[in-house]
Amino acid sequence: MTTNGQVADVEQHLRELLLNGLNGDALAYHTFLKELSTYLRAFLRRRLSGLPEEVEDLLQESLLALHNQRHTYDANQPLTAWVHAIAKYKLVDMLRRRALREQLHEPLHDDLAIFSASEIDAADARRDLSVLLEQLPSQQRLPIIHMKLQGLSVTEAASQSGMTESAIKVGVHRGLKALAKLLGNDT
Repeated sequence: MTTNGQVADVEQHLRELLLNGLNGDALAYHTFLKELSTYLRAFLRRRLSGLPEEVEDLLQESLLALHNQRHTYDANQPLTAWVHAIAKYKLVDMLRRRALREQLHEPLHDDLAIFSASEIDAADARRDLSVLLEQLPSQQRLPIIHMKLQGLSVTEAASQSGMTESAIKVGVHRGLKALAKLLGNDT
């Protein structure tokens, strides 16, 4: 069992390694990632006890996200809070993708209403949606396409569009509101 003092020591040690790495010490950064992996793996195992086969993939995704977002770390804030926030976002993304995959494999029954809709109706709906989306400015259209139609996370949508994460969130909110107004459903 670890004590609060041991946790604080580990936090301080990892924080120093990261800060040294951010200042150009490649060995310190490599050591940071290697040592952090041990703690992050245990963190993810506790949360994925029912899905142990997902831990290593999620660990790699989290480390990659940490690496890509390392410039956002605020040295005045606890390192573990920043690391856990990124790992939790990756965990939620993975669970969302997994749930969508499982839904795709649910058997469909012939008597469902989905079979009564024609492919023409689906094509019409896609065309109508495209026409509506084209009426939106790109800062609203792109976030909706990336997040709502392609199922990307906020981080992934920001990366693909070159926008900030908060601009993505605002774009989705304002874009959906604008679409509702276009459809006459502005409540």
